[in-house]
Amino acid sequence: MMTEINAELATLFLEFSRQKLLGQYWKRLKETVAPLTDEQVWWRPNQSSNSIGNLILHLNGNVGQWLVVSFNQQEDRRDRPAEFAAKGEATAADLLARLSRTLDAASAVLDRLTVEELLAPYEIQGYHMHGLDAVYQVVEHFGLHYGQILYIAKSLTGRDLGFYKELNKTGRASS
Repeated sequence: MMTEINAELATLFLEFSRQKLLGQYWKRLKETVAPLTDEQVWWRPNQSSNSIGNLILHLNGNVGQWLVVSFNQQEDRRDRPAEFAAKGEATAADLLARLSRTLDAASAVLDRLTVEELLAPYEIQGYHMHGLDAVYQVVEHFGLHYGQILYIAKSLTGRDLGFYKELNKTGRASS
């Protein structure tokens, strides 16, 4: 009985994680960044802030390290400082394509994770945690930087992204 409950909880957790990460955050991030110019993607308000380009590189590194590399037991070759040091070496299209490939690999991991893998111990970036923690960290982390990317894009373009237009009239999602 407990095994069935654990499997059901794992399934619900992974489905919701996939929906947030891929169905909401990634889908909207692509829609927001794709029409931007390369200059807009690499714009920084000051030297202590990150550009959209830096944040996309950072998301790519984080998802790759925490989901793909860790759960596939691959060698971690991430260069986190390079994600923030970049200043325009890639186009917006290249950045989105790179993150898309990493998210495809992460999706494959989310598709196959087991209860045992979610409960297993991992060491990622020097932190000790369970697989469940790693998935949660990636979704939460992606959501944080996704919000920053949307804010920067809206500030640069003055464009309403329209992601919650169904709430504008009634304050509730349509049934």
